Amino acid sequence: MTGQTIPAPLPYQPSRTRTDLFSALFRAKKEFGSGKAILIDGDERELTYKEIVQAALALGSALRKGTKPGEAVGVMLPSGAGAVIGFYAISAFNRIPAMLNFTAGSRNLKAAMKAGQISRIVTAHKFVELGGLEDLIEELSDSAEILYLEDVRENLTLSNKLIAALGSVLPGLVRKQSRYKSPGVMLFTSGTEGEPKGVVLSHENVMANVEQVRAHIGLSPDTDRLFNPLPTFHCFGLTVGAVLPIVAGIPVMFHPSPLQPREIVRRIRANQSTILLATDTFISQYARIGGDGDMSSVRLAVCGAERVKDETRALVRRKFEIEILEGYGATEASPVIAANQWENNRPGTVGTLMARMESRLVPVEGIEDGGRLHVKGPNIMLGYLRPSNPGVLERPEGGWHDTGDIVAIDDEGIIRIMGRVKRFAKIGGEMVSLAVVENCASAIWPDNLHAAVTLPDPRKGEQVILLSDTKDSNREDILAWAKNHGVPELSVPKRVYQVDEIPVLGTGKIDYGAVQKKAEQLLAD
Repeated sequence: MTGQTIPAPLPYQPSRTRTDLFSALFRAKKEFGSGKAILIDGDERELTYKEIVQAALALGSALRKGTKPGEAVGVMLPSGAGAVIGFYAISAFNRIPAMLNFTAGSRNLKAAMKAGQISRIVTAHKFVELGGLEDLIEELSDSAEILYLEDVRENLTLSNKLIAALGSVLPGLVRKQSRYKSPGVMLFTSGTEGEPKGVVLSHENVMANVEQVRAHIGLSPDTDRLFNPLPTFHCFGLTVGAVLPIVAGIPVMFHPSPLQPREIVRRIRANQSTILLATDTFISQYARIGGDGDMSSVRLAVCGAERVKDETRALVRRKFEIEILEGYGATEASPVIAANQWENNRPGTVGTLMARMESRLVPVEGIEDGGRLHVKGPNIMLGYLRPSNPGVLERPEGGWHDTGDIVAIDDEGIIRIMGRVKRFAKIGGEMVSLAVVENCASAIWPDNLHAAVTLPDPRKGEQVILLSDTKDSNREDILAWAKNHGVPELSVPKRVYQVDEIPVLGTGKIDYGAVQKKAEQLLAD
Protein backbone atom coordinates (compact mmCIF):
# COMPACT_ATOMS: atom_id res chain seq x y z
CA MET A 1 0.00 0.00 0.00
CA THR A 2 1.53 3.29 -1.07
CA GLY A 3 0.75 6.77 0.20
CA GLN A 4 -0.85 5.44 3.37
CA THR A 5 -1.24 7.27 6.66
CA ILE A 6 0.18 5.23 9.52
CA PRO A 7 -1.89 5.46 12.73
CA ALA A 8 0.06 6.49 15.82
CA PRO A 9 0.21 4.01 18.75
CA LEU A 10 -1.92 4.93 21.77
CA PRO A 11 -0.34 5.57 25.17
CA TYR A 12 -0.45 2.55 27.50
CA GLN A 13 -3.46 2.98 29.80
CA PRO A 14 -3.32 0.83 32.96
CA SER A 15 -6.90 1.79 33.89
CA ARG A 16 -8.20 -0.07 30.80
CA THR A 17 -6.58 -3.30 32.01
CA ARG A 18 -8.38 -3.38 35.35
CA THR A 19 -11.50 -5.08 34.10
CA ASP A 20 -12.74 -8.55 33.30
CA LEU A 21 -12.88 -9.78 29.71
CA PHE A 22 -16.65 -9.63 29.28
CA SER A 23 -16.82 -6.11 30.75
CA ALA A 24 -14.15 -5.06 28.21
CA LEU A 25 -16.39 -6.42 25.43
CA PHE A 26 -19.35 -4.46 26.81
CA ARG A 27 -17.20 -1.31 27.09
CA ALA A 28 -16.26 -1.66 23.40
CA LYS A 29 -19.95 -2.04 22.51
CA LYS A 30 -20.67 1.33 24.16
CA GLU A 31 -17.50 2.93 22.77
CA PHE A 32 -17.94 1.94 19.12
CA GLY A 33 -21.72 1.47 18.90
CA SER A 34 -23.83 -1.64 19.44
CA GLY A 35 -24.71 -1.82 15.74
CA LYS A 36 -21.13 -1.84 14.46
CA ALA A 37 -20.28 -5.04 12.56
CA ILE A 38 -17.13 -6.22 14.32
CA LEU A 39 -16.80 -9.92 13.41
CA ILE A 40 -16.91 -11.58 9.97
CA ASP A 41 -17.17 -15.36 10.17
CA GLY A 42 -15.82 -17.99 7.79
CA ASP A 43 -19.16 -18.05 5.90
CA GLU A 44 -19.03 -14.22 5.52
CA ARG A 45 -21.76 -13.72 8.14
CA GLU A 46 -21.27 -10.41 9.98
CA LEU A 47 -21.97 -10.00 13.69
CA THR A 48 -22.41 -6.70 15.54
CA TYR A 49 -21.34 -5.96 19.10
CA LYS A 50 -24.97 -6.27 20.20
CA GLU A 51 -25.34 -9.69 18.58
CA ILE A 52 -22.11 -11.00 20.18
CA VAL A 53 -23.07 -9.70 23.64
CA GLN A 54 -26.61 -11.12 23.44
CA ALA A 55 -25.46 -14.48 22.07
CA ALA A 56 -22.76 -14.77 24.76
CA LEU A 57 -25.20 -13.94 27.58
CA ALA A 58 -27.88 -16.35 26.32
CA LEU A 59 -25.40 -19.17 25.78
CA GLY A 60 -23.52 -18.43 29.01
CA SER A 61 -26.66 -18.48 31.12
CA ALA A 62 -27.49 -21.91 29.69
CA LEU A 63 -23.94 -23.30 29.97
CA ARG A 64 -23.45 -22.30 33.60
CA LYS A 65 -25.97 -24.92 34.73
CA GLY A 66 -24.06 -27.80 36.33
CA THR A 67 -20.87 -25.79 36.85
CA LYS A 68 -19.68 -23.51 39.62
CA PRO A 69 -17.93 -20.10 39.55
CA GLY A 70 -14.19 -20.47 38.93
CA GLU A 71 -14.60 -23.83 37.17
CA ALA A 72 -12.81 -24.40 33.85
CA VAL A 73 -14.95 -25.30 30.85
CA GLY A 74 -13.26 -26.63 27.71
CA VAL A 75 -13.76 -24.91 24.35
CA MET A 76 -12.95 -27.01 21.28
CA LEU A 77 -13.90 -24.94 18.24
CA PRO A 78 -12.17 -23.53 15.15
CA SER A 79 -11.43 -19.81 14.80
CA GLY A 80 -14.68 -17.96 14.20
CA ALA A 81 -17.89 -16.67 15.72
CA GLY A 82 -18.57 -19.90 17.63
CA ALA A 83 -15.21 -19.82 19.42
CA VAL A 84 -15.49 -16.10 20.24
CA ILE A 85 -19.07 -16.34 21.52
CA GLY A 86 -18.25 -19.54 23.44
CA PHE A 87 -15.23 -17.83 25.02
CA TYR A 88 -17.24 -14.79 26.16
CA ALA A 89 -20.25 -16.91 27.17
CA ILE A 90 -18.20 -18.95 29.63
CA SER A 91 -16.35 -15.87 30.85
CA ALA A 92 -19.52 -13.80 31.35
CA PHE A 93 -20.68 -15.96 34.27
CA ASN A 94 -17.36 -16.32 36.11
CA ARG A 95 -16.32 -19.64 34.58
CA ILE A 96 -12.90 -20.04 32.95
CA PRO A 97 -12.77 -20.79 29.21
CA ALA A 98 -10.10 -23.46 28.63
CA MET A 99 -9.06 -23.35 24.97
CA LEU A 100 -8.31 -26.91 23.83
CA ASN A 101 -6.02 -27.75 20.92
CA PHE A 102 -8.02 -30.23 18.84
CA THR A 103 -4.89 -31.08 16.79
CA ALA A 104 -2.96 -32.27 19.87
CA GLY A 105 -4.32 -35.84 19.97
CA SER A 106 -6.31 -37.56 22.71
CA ARG A 107 -3.33 -38.32 24.98
CA ASN A 108 -2.25 -34.66 25.22
CA LEU A 109 -5.84 -33.45 25.46
CA LYS A 110 -6.60 -35.82 28.33
CA ALA A 111 -3.45 -34.64 30.13
CA ALA A 112 -4.54 -31.02 29.62
CA MET A 113 -8.03 -31.80 30.92
CA LYS A 114 -6.55 -33.49 33.97
CA ALA A 115 -4.28 -30.52 34.72
CA GLY A 116 -7.16 -28.03 34.46
CA GLN A 117 -9.77 -30.32 36.05
CA ILE A 118 -11.98 -29.95 32.98
CA SER A 119 -15.09 -32.12 33.01
CA ARG A 120 -17.15 -30.33 30.35
CA ILE A 121 -16.27 -29.47 26.73
CA VAL A 122 -18.18 -27.14 24.41
CA THR A 123 -17.91 -27.98 20.69
CA ALA A 124 -20.19 -28.12 17.60
CA HIS A 125 -21.69 -30.98 15.58
CA LYS A 126 -20.76 -29.25 12.30
CA PHE A 127 -17.13 -28.79 13.36
CA VAL A 128 -16.76 -32.40 14.53
CA GLU A 129 -18.26 -33.65 11.27
CA LEU A 130 -16.20 -31.41 8.94
CA GLY A 131 -13.00 -32.06 10.90
CA GLY A 132 -13.52 -35.83 11.07
CA LEU A 133 -13.16 -35.67 14.85
CA GLU A 134 -15.77 -38.29 15.77
CA ASP A 135 -13.17 -40.75 17.13
CA LEU A 136 -11.46 -38.04 19.18
CA ILE A 137 -14.75 -36.88 20.70
CA GLU A 138 -15.65 -40.49 21.54
CA GLU A 139 -12.33 -40.91 23.37
CA LEU A 140 -12.73 -37.64 25.27
CA SER A 141 -16.34 -38.39 26.23
CA ASP A 142 -14.97 -40.97 28.69
CA SER A 143 -13.45 -38.09 30.67
CA ALA A 144 -15.84 -35.19 30.07
CA GLU A 145 -19.40 -34.23 29.21
CA ILE A 146 -19.57 -33.04 25.59
CA LEU A 147 -21.96 -30.15 24.87
CA TYR A 148 -22.80 -29.09 21.31
CA LEU A 149 -23.52 -25.45 20.51
CA GLU A 150 -26.34 -26.38 18.15
CA ASP A 151 -28.12 -28.36 20.88
CA VAL A 152 -27.67 -25.65 23.52
CA ARG A 153 -28.94 -22.99 21.11
CA GLU A 154 -31.98 -25.08 20.20
CA ASN A 155 -32.90 -25.58 23.86
CA LEU A 156 -32.51 -21.99 25.09
CA THR A 157 -35.25 -21.16 27.58
CA LEU A 158 -37.29 -17.98 27.85
CA SER A 159 -35.18 -17.16 30.92
CA ASN A 160 -31.95 -17.46 28.88
CA LYS A 161 -33.38 -15.13 26.23
CA LEU A 162 -34.57 -12.59 28.79
CA ILE A 163 -31.13 -12.58 30.42
CA ALA A 164 -29.59 -11.88 26.98
CA ALA A 165 -32.01 -9.04 26.23
CA LEU A 166 -31.72 -7.40 29.65
CA GLY A 167 -27.98 -8.04 30.02
CA SER A 168 -27.13 -6.42 26.70
CA VAL A 169 -28.40 -3.14 28.18
CA LEU A 170 -27.73 -3.55 31.91
CA PRO A 171 -25.24 -6.43 32.36
CA GLY A 172 -24.93 -5.78 36.10
CA LEU A 173 -28.47 -7.05 36.61
CA VAL A 174 -27.76 -10.53 35.20
CA ARG A 175 -24.09 -11.17 35.97
CA LYS A 176 -21.56 -10.53 38.69
CA GLN A 177 -18.38 -8.93 37.39
CA SER A 178 -15.26 -11.09 37.81
CA ARG A 179 -12.27 -9.74 39.73
CA TYR A 180 -9.74 -8.64 37.13
CA LYS A 181 -6.89 -10.42 38.92
CA SER A 182 -8.77 -13.74 38.94
CA PRO A 183 -8.21 -16.46 36.28
CA GLY A 184 -9.63 -15.32 32.94
CA VAL A 185 -8.56 -18.03 30.49
CA MET A 186 -6.65 -21.30 30.45
CA LEU A 187 -4.41 -22.32 27.54
CA PHE A 188 -2.02 -25.24 27.14
CA THR A 189 1.54 -25.74 25.98
CA SER A 190 2.00 -28.09 23.02
CA GLY A 191 3.40 -31.02 25.00
CA THR A 192 6.30 -31.61 22.58
CA GLU A 193 8.74 -31.55 25.51
CA GLY A 194 6.70 -33.76 27.85
CA GLU A 195 3.11 -33.56 29.05
CA PRO A 196 1.27 -30.30 28.25
CA LYS A 197 1.01 -27.73 31.04
CA GLY A 198 -1.95 -25.48 31.67
CA VAL A 199 -1.14 -21.77 31.52
CA VAL A 200 -3.55 -19.68 33.59
CA LEU A 201 -3.89 -16.03 32.53
CA SER A 202 -5.88 -13.51 34.54
CA HIS A 203 -8.36 -11.09 32.95
CA GLU A 204 -5.78 -8.37 33.67
CA ASN A 205 -2.97 -10.35 31.99
CA VAL A 206 -4.87 -10.54 28.69
CA MET A 207 -6.15 -6.97 28.84
CA ALA A 208 -2.65 -5.69 29.71
CA ASN A 209 -1.25 -7.40 26.64
CA VAL A 210 -4.02 -5.92 24.48
CA GLU A 211 -3.13 -2.43 25.73
CA GLN A 212 0.61 -3.13 25.34
CA VAL A 213 0.15 -4.04 21.67
CA ARG A 214 -2.04 -0.96 21.08
CA ALA A 215 0.70 1.18 22.65
CA HIS A 216 3.34 -0.47 20.43
CA ILE A 217 1.67 -0.62 17.01
CA GLY A 218 -0.65 2.00 15.51
CA LEU A 219 -4.14 0.60 14.80
CA SER A 220 -7.18 2.45 13.46
CA PRO A 221 -10.82 1.43 14.10
CA ASP A 222 -11.80 3.64 11.15
CA THR A 223 -9.54 2.23 8.43
CA ASP A 224 -8.11 -1.11 9.60
CA ARG A 225 -9.60 -4.57 9.03
CA LEU A 226 -7.77 -7.52 10.57
CA PHE A 227 -7.60 -11.00 9.02
CA ASN A 228 -7.04 -13.84 11.51
CA PRO A 229 -6.58 -17.42 10.25
CA LEU A 230 -4.80 -18.53 13.45
CA PRO A 231 -6.45 -20.88 15.99
CA THR A 232 -7.93 -19.46 19.18
CA PHE A 233 -6.35 -22.31 21.18
CA HIS A 234 -3.08 -20.50 20.43
CA CYS A 235 -2.56 -17.40 22.56
CA PHE A 236 -1.50 -15.22 19.59
CA GLY A 237 -4.70 -16.15 17.74
CA LEU A 238 -6.81 -15.50 20.86
CA THR A 239 -5.35 -12.29 22.36
CA VAL A 240 -4.09 -10.50 19.23
CA GLY A 241 -6.45 -12.16 16.77
CA ALA A 242 -9.74 -11.96 18.69
CA VAL A 243 -9.74 -9.95 21.95
CA LEU A 244 -7.56 -7.08 20.65
CA PRO A 245 -9.57 -6.20 17.51
CA ILE A 246 -12.92 -6.54 19.30
CA VAL A 247 -11.76 -4.34 22.21
CA ALA A 248 -10.13 -1.83 19.81
CA GLY A 249 -13.11 -1.54 17.44
CA ILE A 250 -11.28 -3.10 14.48
CA PRO A 251 -13.45 -5.41 12.32
CA VAL A 252 -11.90 -8.89 12.37
CA MET A 253 -12.35 -11.56 9.73
CA PHE A 254 -11.84 -15.13 10.95
CA HIS A 255 -10.85 -18.11 8.85
CA PRO A 256 -11.23 -21.61 10.37
CA SER A 257 -7.81 -22.90 9.27
CA PRO A 258 -4.49 -21.32 8.24
CA LEU A 259 -3.91 -24.28 5.89
CA GLN A 260 -6.19 -23.04 3.08
CA PRO A 261 -3.96 -20.50 1.27
CA ARG A 262 -6.07 -20.08 -1.90
CA GLU A 263 -9.26 -19.42 0.05
CA ILE A 264 -7.45 -17.11 2.48
CA VAL A 265 -5.92 -15.01 -0.31
CA ARG A 266 -9.33 -14.75 -2.01
CA ARG A 267 -11.00 -13.60 1.21
CA ILE A 268 -8.27 -11.05 2.03
CA ARG A 269 -8.85 -9.44 -1.36
CA ALA A 270 -12.66 -9.56 -1.10
CA ASN A 271 -12.63 -8.08 2.41
CA GLN A 272 -9.80 -5.59 1.70
CA SER A 273 -8.06 -6.56 4.94
CA THR A 274 -5.29 -4.20 6.05
CA ILE A 275 -3.65 -6.28 8.81
CA LEU A 276 -2.76 -9.97 8.57
CA LEU A 277 -1.73 -12.26 11.42
CA ALA A 278 0.52 -15.11 10.31
CA THR A 279 3.63 -17.16 10.81
CA ASP A 280 6.56 -17.29 8.38
CA THR A 281 5.39 -20.68 7.08
CA PHE A 282 1.86 -19.50 6.38
CA ILE A 283 2.53 -16.04 4.93
CA SER A 284 5.12 -17.43 2.50
CA GLN A 285 2.44 -19.82 1.21
CA TYR A 286 -0.11 -17.02 0.83
CA ALA A 287 2.38 -14.79 -0.98
CA ARG A 288 3.41 -17.51 -3.45
CA ILE A 289 -0.18 -18.43 -4.29
CA GLY A 290 -1.52 -14.85 -4.40
CA GLY A 291 -1.79 -13.15 -7.78
CA ASP A 292 -1.34 -9.47 -8.64
CA GLY A 293 -3.34 -7.29 -6.25
CA ASP A 294 -4.63 -10.20 -4.15
CA MET A 295 -3.01 -8.96 -0.93
CA SER A 296 -2.24 -5.37 -1.89
CA SER A 297 -4.77 -4.05 0.66
CA VAL A 298 -2.59 -5.43 3.49
CA ARG A 299 -0.41 -2.69 4.97
CA LEU A 300 0.98 -4.77 7.77
CA ALA A 301 1.64 -8.43 8.51
CA VAL A 302 2.34 -9.25 12.16
CA CYS A 303 4.26 -12.52 12.36
CA GLY A 304 5.23 -14.59 15.38
CA ALA A 305 5.73 -18.20 16.54
CA GLU A 306 8.81 -18.74 14.31
CA ARG A 307 11.62 -16.70 12.75
CA VAL A 308 10.72 -14.74 9.63
CA LYS A 309 13.13 -15.68 6.84
CA ASP A 310 14.80 -12.98 4.74
CA GLU A 311 13.39 -14.67 1.63
CA THR A 312 9.83 -14.41 2.97
CA ARG A 313 10.27 -10.75 3.86
CA ALA A 314 11.66 -9.93 0.41
CA LEU A 315 8.90 -11.86 -1.38
CA VAL A 316 5.94 -10.16 0.34
CA ARG A 317 7.54 -6.73 0.05
CA ARG A 318 8.33 -7.15 -3.67
CA LYS A 319 5.02 -8.71 -4.64
CA PHE A 320 2.54 -6.84 -2.42
CA GLU A 321 4.44 -3.99 -0.70
CA ILE A 322 3.60 -5.58 2.66
CA GLU A 323 5.76 -4.70 5.64
CA ILE A 324 6.33 -7.61 8.05
CA LEU A 325 6.62 -6.73 11.72
CA GLU A 326 8.21 -9.68 13.49
CA GLY A 327 7.31 -10.22 17.12
CA TYR A 328 8.14 -12.63 19.91
CA GLY A 329 6.02 -14.08 22.63
CA ALA A 330 5.05 -16.96 24.87
CA THR A 331 1.70 -18.21 26.12
CA GLU A 332 2.96 -17.39 29.62
CA ALA A 333 3.12 -13.69 28.59
CA SER A 334 -0.41 -13.53 27.17
CA PRO A 335 1.53 -13.79 24.66
CA VAL A 336 3.40 -10.75 23.22
CA ILE A 337 6.76 -9.98 24.86
CA ALA A 338 8.41 -7.88 22.15
CA ALA A 339 7.76 -6.67 18.62
CA ASN A 340 9.17 -4.45 15.92
CA GLN A 341 7.50 -1.14 15.11
CA TRP A 342 6.61 0.41 11.78
CA GLU A 343 8.92 3.39 12.33
CA ASN A 344 11.80 1.25 13.63
CA ASN A 345 11.60 -2.14 11.94
CA ARG A 346 14.79 -4.17 12.34
CA PRO A 347 14.70 -7.36 10.23
CA GLY A 348 16.41 -10.25 12.00
CA THR A 349 15.28 -8.98 15.41
CA VAL A 350 12.00 -9.04 17.35
CA GLY A 351 12.14 -5.37 18.32
CA THR A 352 11.73 -4.02 21.84
CA LEU A 353 9.85 -5.11 24.96
CA MET A 354 6.20 -4.24 25.47
CA ALA A 355 5.36 -1.32 27.80
CA ARG A 356 5.71 -1.97 31.55
CA MET A 357 7.88 -5.07 31.02
CA GLU A 358 11.29 -5.77 32.55
CA SER A 359 13.95 -8.23 31.40
CA ARG A 360 17.10 -9.83 32.75
CA LEU A 361 19.64 -12.11 31.10
CA VAL A 362 21.01 -15.11 32.98
CA PRO A 363 24.47 -16.21 31.76
CA VAL A 364 24.69 -19.45 29.74
CA GLU A 365 27.90 -21.46 29.50
CA GLY A 366 29.43 -21.16 26.02
CA ILE A 367 27.37 -18.08 25.05
CA GLU A 368 29.35 -14.84 25.24
CA ASP A 369 26.99 -12.31 23.64
CA GLY A 370 23.61 -12.97 25.27
CA GLY A 371 21.91 -14.99 27.95
CA ARG A 372 18.76 -16.78 29.02
CA LEU A 373 15.86 -14.32 28.98
CA HIS A 374 13.64 -13.83 32.02
CA VAL A 375 10.72 -11.37 31.81
CA LYS A 376 8.34 -9.69 34.23
CA GLY A 377 5.29 -7.48 33.72
CA PRO A 378 1.49 -7.11 33.98
CA ASN A 379 0.98 -9.66 31.20
CA ILE A 380 2.90 -12.50 32.88
CA MET A 381 0.69 -15.47 33.79
CA LEU A 382 -0.76 -16.34 37.18
CA GLY A 383 0.96 -19.73 36.89
CA TYR A 384 1.12 -23.28 35.55
CA LEU A 385 -1.17 -26.24 36.14
CA ARG A 386 0.37 -29.69 35.73
CA PRO A 387 -1.28 -33.10 35.15
CA SER A 388 0.85 -34.42 38.02
CA ASN A 389 -0.77 -31.93 40.43
CA PRO A 390 -4.25 -31.14 39.04
CA GLY A 391 -5.81 -27.79 39.88
CA VAL A 392 -2.81 -26.57 41.93
CA LEU A 393 -1.42 -23.28 40.61
CA GLU A 394 2.37 -23.06 40.35
CA ARG A 395 3.14 -19.33 40.35
CA PRO A 396 6.25 -17.79 38.71
CA GLU A 397 8.84 -17.00 41.38
CA GLY A 398 8.86 -13.28 42.12
CA GLY A 399 6.69 -12.71 39.04
CA TRP A 400 9.60 -13.58 36.69
CA HIS A 401 9.04 -15.99 33.79
CA ASP A 402 11.99 -17.96 32.41
CA THR A 403 11.38 -18.01 28.64
CA GLY A 404 13.96 -20.74 28.00
CA ASP A 405 15.28 -18.64 25.10
CA ILE A 406 18.81 -17.34 24.61
CA VAL A 407 18.75 -13.75 23.36
CA ALA A 408 21.03 -10.77 22.86
CA ILE A 409 19.83 -7.23 23.67
CA ASP A 410 21.63 -4.19 22.21
CA ASP A 411 22.02 -0.69 23.67
CA GLU A 412 18.68 0.42 22.18
CA GLY A 413 16.84 -2.50 23.77
CA ILE A 414 16.45 -4.34 20.46
CA ILE A 415 16.16 -8.09 21.06
CA ARG A 416 17.70 -10.74 18.83
CA ILE A 417 16.63 -14.35 19.41
CA MET A 418 19.55 -16.79 19.26
CA GLY A 419 17.46 -19.88 19.95
CA ARG A 420 15.91 -21.92 22.71
CA VAL A 421 18.28 -23.31 25.31
CA LYS A 422 17.11 -26.77 24.25
CA ARG A 423 17.84 -25.89 20.61
CA PHE A 424 21.60 -25.65 21.02
CA ALA A 425 23.98 -28.54 20.48
CA LYS A 426 27.26 -28.91 22.34
CA ILE A 427 29.81 -30.26 19.89
CA GLY A 428 33.43 -30.61 20.96
CA GLY A 429 32.82 -28.08 23.74
CA GLU A 430 31.30 -25.47 21.37
CA MET A 431 27.66 -24.29 21.44
CA VAL A 432 25.95 -24.62 18.04
CA SER A 433 22.53 -23.06 17.36
CA LEU A 434 20.15 -25.39 15.55
CA ALA A 435 18.38 -22.30 14.20
CA VAL A 436 21.59 -21.33 12.36
CA VAL A 437 21.78 -24.84 10.87
CA GLU A 438 18.22 -24.46 9.57
CA ASN A 439 18.93 -20.94 8.29
CA CYS A 440 21.80 -22.25 6.16
CA ALA A 441 19.48 -24.79 4.51
CA SER A 442 16.73 -22.18 4.08
CA ALA A 443 19.13 -19.85 2.30
CA ILE A 444 19.84 -22.57 -0.30
CA TRP A 445 16.33 -24.03 -0.59
CA PRO A 446 14.01 -21.16 0.49
CA ASP A 447 10.80 -22.80 -0.76
CA ASN A 448 11.13 -25.80 1.55
CA LEU A 449 10.96 -26.67 5.25
CA HIS A 450 14.05 -27.79 7.16
CA ALA A 451 14.31 -28.98 10.78
CA ALA A 452 17.47 -29.66 12.77
CA VAL A 453 17.72 -31.80 15.91
CA THR A 454 20.54 -33.28 17.98
CA LEU A 455 21.35 -36.90 18.64
CA PRO A 456 24.12 -38.45 20.74
CA ASP A 457 27.54 -38.74 19.12
CA PRO A 458 30.07 -41.24 20.51
CA ARG A 459 33.05 -38.94 19.80
CA LYS A 460 31.83 -35.35 20.07
CA GLY A 461 28.98 -35.64 22.57
CA GLU A 462 26.25 -34.56 20.16
CA GLN A 463 25.67 -34.48 16.42
CA VAL A 464 23.28 -32.34 14.36
CA ILE A 465 20.82 -34.09 12.04
CA LEU A 466 18.88 -32.10 9.44
CA LEU A 467 15.58 -33.23 7.92
CA SER A 468 14.47 -31.49 4.72
CA ASP A 469 11.41 -31.88 2.50
CA THR A 470 13.32 -31.16 -0.72
CA LYS A 471 14.91 -33.95 -2.78
CA ASP A 472 17.77 -31.56 -3.59
CA SER A 473 19.03 -31.27 -0.02
CA ASN A 474 22.53 -32.55 0.72
CA ARG A 475 25.36 -31.87 3.14
CA GLU A 476 27.89 -30.84 0.45
CA ASP A 477 25.85 -27.84 -0.73
CA ILE A 478 25.32 -26.68 2.86
CA LEU A 479 29.05 -27.01 3.58
CA ALA A 480 29.94 -24.99 0.46
CA TRP A 481 27.40 -22.27 1.33
CA ALA A 482 28.68 -22.08 4.92
CA LYS A 483 32.30 -21.64 3.75
CA ASN A 484 31.33 -18.90 1.30
CA HIS A 485 29.36 -16.99 3.94
CA GLY A 486 31.75 -17.29 6.88
CA VAL A 487 29.59 -19.75 8.83
CA PRO A 488 31.63 -22.17 11.02
CA GLU A 489 31.72 -25.76 9.81
CA LEU A 490 30.29 -26.84 13.19
CA SER A 491 26.97 -25.34 12.00
CA VAL A 492 26.85 -27.78 9.08
CA PRO A 493 24.76 -30.86 9.94
CA LYS A 494 26.58 -34.17 10.17
CA ARG A 495 23.78 -35.89 8.25
CA VAL A 496 20.98 -34.66 5.97
CA TYR A 497 17.88 -36.75 5.42
CA GLN A 498 15.26 -36.13 2.73
CA VAL A 499 11.68 -36.68 3.96
CA ASP A 500 8.27 -36.33 2.33
CA GLU A 501 7.15 -33.70 4.84
CA ILE A 502 8.28 -31.94 8.01
CA PRO A 503 5.76 -32.42 10.88
CA VAL A 504 4.01 -29.14 11.76
CA LEU A 505 1.80 -28.33 14.77
CA GLY A 506 -1.65 -26.75 14.40
CA THR A 507 -0.08 -23.41 15.41
CA GLY A 508 2.26 -23.43 12.41
CA LYS A 509 5.39 -24.27 14.39
CA ILE A 510 7.56 -27.23 13.46
CA ASP A 511 6.76 -30.22 15.69
CA TYR A 512 10.28 -30.90 16.95
CA GLY A 513 9.13 -33.80 19.11
CA ALA A 514 7.96 -35.64 15.98
CA VAL A 515 11.10 -34.54 14.06
CA GLN A 516 13.30 -35.94 16.83
CA LYS A 517 11.55 -39.34 16.68
CA LYS A 518 11.82 -39.37 12.89
CA ALA A 519 15.55 -38.55 13.02
CA GLU A 520 16.19 -41.30 15.59
CA GLN A 521 14.37 -43.78 13.37
CA LEU A 522 16.26 -42.72 10.22
CA LEU A 523 19.61 -42.93 11.98
CA ALA A 524 18.77 -46.37 13.39
CA ASP A 525 17.75 -47.61 9.94
